[in-house]
Amino acid sequence: MQSLEKLNLSHNNLSGFIPSCFEELHGLSYIDISYNELHGSIPNSTAFRDAPMEALQGNKGLCGDIKGFPSCKASKSHKQASRKIWVVIVFPLLGITNDFDDEHCIGKGGQGSVYKAELPSGEIVAVKKFHSPLPSEMASQQEFLNEVKTLTGIRHRNIVKFYGFCSHARHSFIVYEYLEMGSLAMILSNDAAAKDLGWTKRMNVIKGVVDALSYMHNDCFPPIVHRDISSKNVLLDLENEAHVSDFGTAKFLKPDSSNWAELAGTYGYVAPELAYTMKVTEKCDVYSFGVLALEVIKGKHPRDFISSISSSSSNLEIALNEMLDPRLPTPSHNVQDKLISIMEVAISCLDESPESRPTIQKVSQLLKI
Repeated sequence: MQSLEKLNLSHNNLSGFIPSCFEELHGLSYIDISYNELHGSIPNSTAFRDAPMEALQGNKGLCGDIKGFPSCKASKSHKQASRKIWVVIVFPLLGITNDFDDEHCIGKGGQGSVYKAELPSGEIVAVKKFHSPLPSEMASQQEFLNEVKTLTGIRHRNIVKFYGFCSHARHSFIVYEYLEMGSLAMILSNDAAAKDLGWTKRMNVIKGVVDALSYMHNDCFPPIVHRDISSKNVLLDLENEAHVSDFGTAKFLKPDSSNWAELAGTYGYVAPELAYTMKVTEKCDVYSFGVLALEVIKGKHPRDFISSISSSSSNLEIALNEMLDPRLPTPSHNVQDKLISIMEVAISCLDESPESRPTIQKVSQLLKI
């Protein structure tokens, strides 16, 4: 965007550092980044140097050689203080690790257990406590390290927020945001909760997962393949917004590499080619998404449907009647059309040939949500 002259990003809930590439936008004459959650160095460009205070205010921790802001050298001591805050948060948790009780457990998996915890500040968080890193369980330790590595480098509204981690001789754990509604699997298995998750909410859940995968596959470098997209790894907040979680088996795709890896994932969601090849591609996630999308519509895992589907589009109307979750009221014609569109896309994602499946970017374009 070398010819960009004016840019207003105010009130957008943006966080993190301001990219240094702004210094290369020589045509930029006006910038407004006010009222976000940006921090770090203000780019050394004319637009930022000439910006009025009103265009930069409302952020936390910005620094630079601009009037009204501390120099970045002075802010280094503040960064040290920020690290100490994490010590205050994490080590009280570490001190009560042995007292983690099933009463506070909100989920269990192969890697460990997830607990609802209250920090000294009163904030509620989710703490994933990994199995003890014994020699016989080194896979759990590797998944812990893998999840930390992945989550420290990504941030998206449909990916669970990562707050910090602790690696200790007795236990390793990761601290995330607490998502009140729990996993999609739990919601769909509970009749009352499933009835409350109506058609519009379910379509929004599907869209949220697509947006998260699109970010991981297209906006991250190197691209990230989740490898375990399933209803148990999609968490919902109070607004029923979807958040992809559990990155213990995620893989960074290396360019010019075959990207071989051991089999990973949840039975019923794993792409069929992984039964005879160890090559990981984005199309593995696409297949898992196809299963998940049908599960959200049906209200339970669509294993029987998947085994019986054919490539004939004439079966789709019958399939829709078979696929609708009977716990919900019959959708309107407009919603039915959208559900049929979602099913068509989901079925294309289940093609046995990875090359024939659409990319997640194409899925996003095709979904009429």
